[in-house]
Amino acid sequence: MLASVLSKFGLPYQHSIIKPFGTGLINTTWKVETNSKEYILQRVNDKIFKDPFAIAHNVRIISDHLKKHYPGYHFLRPEKTTEGEDLVHLNEHGYFRLMPFIKNSHTVDVASNPCEAYEAAKQFGKFTKCLSSLDVSLLKITLPDFHNLSLRYQQFEDAVQNGNTNRITETKDAIEYLQKHAQIVDDFERLKTGLLKVRVTHHDTKISNVLFDDDNKGIYVIDLDTVMPGYFISDVGDMIRTYVSPANEEEKECSKIEIRKDFYEGIKSGYLSEMKDELTEEEKKHFLFAGKFMIYMQAIRFLTDYINDDIYYAIKYDGHNRVRAYNQIVLLDKLSAHEEELALI
Repeated sequence: MLASVLSKFGLPYQHSIIKPFGTGLINTTWKVETNSKEYILQRVNDKIFKDPFAIAHNVRIISDHLKKHYPGYHFLRPEKTTEGEDLVHLNEHGYFRLMPFIKNSHTVDVASNPCEAYEAAKQFGKFTKCLSSLDVSLLKITLPDFHNLSLRYQQFEDAVQNGNTNRITETKDAIEYLQKHAQIVDDFERLKTGLLKVRVTHHDTKISNVLFDDDNKGIYVIDLDTVMPGYFISDVGDMIRTYVSPANEEEKECSKIEIRKDFYEGIKSGYLSEMKDELTEEEKKHFLFAGKFMIYMQAIRFLTDYINDDIYYAIKYDGHNRVRAYNQIVLLDKLSAHEEELALI
């Protein structure tokens, strides 16, 4: 299989060293070493991304825009096949893309200090700012309704009405908590009717999607599969959700979940160092709301999946999605408890 893929890119399979690479859960990734260069080869998960060519289209549009308007911007452009294509499609094995491997660079799985949070947020802000003049209508939707909180809430309510009755009873307290905080859905609906600007948005701003140099300074963002039109609250919210607590969404011991004020400050100062003149005053007022929006939505999605007998998220043990849902509820509760304090930053 890989021999056929590499041949499409004009690379010699028999003289290449191929090793699994990275910790991503969606796409399959390898590092390819040839006599002269190193590459990253990925198979796109077309069970999740139904139209991989839409991703390639978006990357091409973004690449052309940055090359024309910001030629100094570091951007990981995919390699072309010998026929000038962005992707290789093998009927039995799926879709593949090839990118250059950037030496003297690394990724970070968890934000370990406020400086890393700052650098990552700065890079995501810079990415959106440099694309502020791009007509977002040129981009295709790679994951329909990905961050549509109103739809997610409706799916949650449908699960409460029609899902596993034993699991509904078991999680009654979590269901009531999320229903009690449905004002977040109303706020989202109000904001998206003209108060939030549609921008080129990454939608997956975990810190592992930023490439760092040897001095731990951010170079640029990677993994553009979810880049499409959206709102800034998606990018900022996901950073708050995944950076501010030392315990991630997999943590069973909820006492380990806490809000680190200095990490939040790093996110805000890093993002606004690039986006302060792009965001409207109304958007700036809702910087902290972005975190509540994203955490609440993720809690809903985990609990919905648990009630529906785990049909979407991969699980490693019985009750895994329940643990994730309660984890996010605790995170939301603690973020809300610190809201006045964080708003002063």
